[in-house]
Order: sequence, then C-alpha cells, then structure tokens
Amino acid sequence: MNEKLEALQENLGYRFKDISLLETALTHSSYANERSEKTAYNERLEFLGDSVLGFVSAKYFYQNFDMPEGELTKHRAAKVCEKALCTYAKELGIGDALLLGRGEDRTGGRERPSILADAFEAVLAAIYLDGGLEEASKLVLRFIPRHDEFNNAKDYKTTLQEIIQRNREERLEYVVTDSSGPDHAKTFTVEVHLNSNVIGRGTGKSKKLAEQYAAREALELMGIK
Repeated sequence: MNEKLEALQENLGYRFKDISLLETALTHSSYANERSEKTAYNERLEFLGDSVLGFVSAKYFYQNFDMPEGELTKHRAAKVCEKALCTYAKELGIGDALLLGRGEDRTGGRERPSILADAFEAVLAAIYLDGGLEEASKLVLRFIPRHDEFNNAKDYKTTLQEIIQRNREERLEYVVTDSSGPDHAKTFTVEVHLNSNVIGRGTGKSKKLAEQYAAREALELMGIK
C-alpha cells in the first residue's frame, strides 16, 4: 500500500478492509479517461456519499436543534455545501492522495473546491460500504458539530446574564444534569438555575451549546426573544 493511502487512513481514523474502495473514491474521472484499460472512478461513490452525508447531517440537526424546518435546512446547508466539504477534505489531506489526469493535476485540480468536495463524499461512501453507517457517521460528526451554531448568532447566555445582573442579589448557575453517548458524539443536558430555581433547560452536542439552549428557553419563558 502506498504511503499516501496510509497517511489518509491515519487522518480519517479508519482503516479499510477493502482498500480498493478507497482507491476508487480517490480516482477522478480525468485519471480514468487517460488509462487504456477501463478504470473505476469516484462519481458513483460520490452519488452514494451525498445521500449518506444528507442523512447523517439531517439526523444530527433534528436531534440537537429545536428549530422549524426552514431553520434546520439553512443551518444544515451551511455545513454540507461545497465550500464546507472542501474545507473538510483539505483538513483530511484528501487532495494529496487524489489520482488526477495530467491536465487536471497541472491546472490545480488538487485544490479545486468542486473536486475536493466530491472526493470527500466519495470517501465517505467508501467508509460506509466498508464499515457501515456507524463508521461513516463518525467521520461526518467530526466536522458537522465542531463549530457551535451560535458562534455567529445571538448570544443568549450574555443576554440573560445582562438581564439578571440588573438585580445584584440574583445568581445564575448552569448545571449539567445529563450526558450520554460515546466520547466522539456526546450529548449534554444543562439546566440554568436562578437562585436554585430551574428557569431553562437545553440539550446539545457540547456543554456550551446546551447552555445557550437553556438560556434561550429561559429568555422565552420571560417573554424575551
């Protein structure tokens, strides 16, 4: 096995039983077109990977975000768009292992967002076929939840704190009441207490996210949006 495939498997955190699946996932059509013999390339895997990515990401957002369908769709789209998938592929080093035609390689194909995004989906499908949905989900969930959805949105904790601080005798505290799931995909439940009284509860894939949801529920109960 060549060094690039070894390195990529290390980056993926997954070792293939059938390495030919990974090889196909990394083969671009431009490379296959230059071979005299018929060579499998990654477009069929890309098709499957798109569906696997769609399912895993939809399940994640459904389970962790109490939002209307339109909001869920918007947030999920930002995580699975070409730009995002290209970023994931670069972090994994997929570009270094791609098999490209000579012309495609010369013109920067290893850095081209569309090629990298497609290759990420193809590699995801290869993992799904080789190791099942659980292994494929592990890869997706390394990236999808990594940045809290509140990073660029309203900071509910700060808003709640500012309101409560108007009365210096009041005290806010965030308490983790439950955590479940494997280490790579834990779910936390947090309560926000006002002078020991529960005024909000939230669940998320990180303590920080769960705290934001708890603060948002508290604000909603106070009539503040």
